[in-house]
Amino acid sequence: MSTTGASADPLAALGALPGVAESVESVRKAVDRVYGHRIMRRRSNEITSEAALRGARGSAALSGADWALEEVRRRTDFSGDDGARTVGAALRLTAEAGQLLSIWRQSPLRVLARLHLVAAADPDPRVGRPRQDGEGVDEPLVELPLPDAAEVSGRLEGLSELIIAGSSAPALVTAAVVHGELLALRPFVSHNGLVARAAQRIVLVGSGLDPKAICPAEVGHAELGRAAYVAALDGYVSGTPEGMAAWIAHCAKAVELGVRESTAVCEALQRGAA
Repeated sequence: MSTTGASADPLAALGALPGVAESVESVRKAVDRVYGHRIMRRRSNEITSEAALRGARGSAALSGADWALEEVRRRTDFSGDDGARTVGAALRLTAEAGQLLSIWRQSPLRVLARLHLVAAADPDPRVGRPRQDGEGVDEPLVELPLPDAAEVSGRLEGLSELIIAGSSAPALVTAAVVHGELLALRPFVSHNGLVARAAQRIVLVGSGLDPKAICPAEVGHAELGRAAYVAALDGYVSGTPEGMAAWIAHCAKAVELGVRESTAVCEALQRGAA
């Protein structure tokens, strides 16, 4: 995303794109409904825990480790094959994201570095810093042209400045831009998708849209499918108003599907308590 142009608040300008206001309003209503569920008054911690588990499973699925939820719940050792390590990384990131909310608005680049360190869990010196010229990226889902290190550095700095400056844009728009920009840049040598989705979670929770982290957008992204995810990302990367609006709408639908998932959990708990 370019941070130059006539608008002093480019995120807010995206919020004015055709169709975006409708997506924002639809998400707000969906979130309000699940927060108003009667089970949330007594058992919100259980909903948060279940949303974290399901969100991690969804994020791992998008990164190629599409495990059944009960398998994720059952396993305790994630040090085996690539799939197990991906699921383990997603679980660690979901847990870590909640610890970084207060740092995000002051130092988003520090948070992104920490997320990569947590995801990779590797002493490799390339971990926890943006990639340098000549360093490849292990990100099989995203096959877009890879920006060079100078572009990555400049755009990360621009994104950081936007976050620190603050914006009047709805949380959904900011979250979608953070998510899309990190996927487009793939700033780290690995785990960029997992990091991007964790950063989206931080924005949605930290903004107050989803303060209890019960609306796992990762579930929705996984349900919509990898092909739709990549197609929507193409729209973001195009930079056109239509493409950007389509990406934001895709992210909105993912949040709504995450809300639906947690609503189903609420209903199940309520039936069990009846």
